[in-house]
Amino acid sequence: MAIEIPAWTKPGIWGGIIGAALITIVGFSTGSVVSGGTAQEMADASGKEATISAMAPVCVAQFKMLSPNNQTAELTALKAESSYKRDDFVIAKGWATMPGSDEPNNEIAQRCASLLMDMTTS
Repeated sequence: MAIEIPAWTKPGIWGGIIGAALITIVGFSTGSVVSGGTAQEMADASGKEATISAMAPVCVAQFKMLSPNNQTAELTALKAESSYKRDDFVIAKGWATMPGSDEPNNEIAQRCASLLMDMTTS
């Protein structure tokens, strides 16, 4: 007894293979599908951004521990710095060194400088 294979089987199999390949290509090229490594990179970047966003207000709070007169003087000095040196200014003042840490964080200093500059315009 011979098994008869329907005529549509071969085109159906090829259609499934081509469809799967196209879905894979479109998914990866549009960013709808990512590899495990890319997903890990995205998670790491998101975690780093969340940490910076959470810690920058601590930096501003350390600045606000100054007396009002000192705050005004420091904001004036910060505003006088070139935009690419403001993070160095914040680091030098010690505001970007988080409680429990011995070293300042440059990314937090950059965000903190930006928040402090916002205080000069308000």
